[in-house]
Amino acid sequence: MRHRKESSRLGRSSAHRKALMASLVCNLIVQKRITTTLTKARLACRLAEKMVTVGKKATLAARRQAVAELRRKDVVAKLFDEIVPQCQNRAGGYTRVLKLGKRGSDSSEMALLEWVDVLPVDKTVTKTDDTAS
Repeated sequence: MRHRKESSRLGRSSAHRKALMASLVCNLIVQKRITTTLTKARLACRLAEKMVTVGKKATLAARRQAVAELRRKDVVAKLFDEIVPQCQNRAGGYTRVLKLGKRGSDSSEMALLEWVDVLPVDKTVTKTDDTAS
């Protein structure tokens, strides 16, 4: 029986669940804001908060611990170089989950997961090629 168990299993094996959470947090680090189901957002929020706390140590062991959890060196470098310095003066609560309502196809509760102190990536700005003129 699963009495008093805190986390949701999401209908996946433990390896699949860990890979899913690592992928969600990596996408959150890269894009600064992601849309997913409410249950996945709440679980990814917990892992993201832990990764920022690990990143605040700024040691080689902390970096290796983050790579072991997130599985992508480039994303861990971005976490340590961009996200953690912006969250340095906060004691916790680095992410927020905003409810968006139900998805049309299957009525799943959707949510927006984003960083509190970090500005999102502006996707409307396009890069112009200066050499073309």
